[in-house]
Amino acid sequence: MLVLLAAIFVLHLCSITLLLAATIHNAWWMTDTVSTDIWGRWTLVGGQWNFTEIPNVNAKEYLQAVQASSVLACIFCILGLFVFVAQLYTLPKGRRFLFTGVFQLLAFLCIMIAASIYTEIFHKGEENGWYGASFILAWISVCLTFLSCVTYFILRKKTA
Repeated sequence: MLVLLAAIFVLHLCSITLLLAATIHNAWWMTDTVSTDIWGRWTLVGGQWNFTEIPNVNAKEYLQAVQASSVLACIFCILGLFVFVAQLYTLPKGRRFLFTGVFQLLAFLCIMIAASIYTEIFHKGEENGWYGASFILAWISVCLTFLSCVTYFILRKKTA
């Protein structure tokens, strides 16, 4: 049982790391001279990367929704880890880790909403670029947080 709990803890840490990397790193959309994330756009001018605002004013509300959902996913996942550790010591034997599962479910829903909105609204029809590493990490985080959520809902605290 101890090995299972350690593996779940590592899965949760991987989820947090990927969520933070996807939210912070500037590689959601890439071209040869532009790197865009959910916070701004970096352009390569004269061999130097310069920060600029995202020019698409029409989708500002969608961008704010993506930003808020990504940050909330990180917060819920981190809170879920703290609740998991607290439940290890306070939860009676035979009970499920429901509160941790709820936090992971919320993190899953938030990052799924963020990645889905970004996929649907931004860069639709653009052919001179590609989705970057942060975008891919966001979708991997969707899978990991869902797996973690289901694991917490199934997991019971047993005697070793």
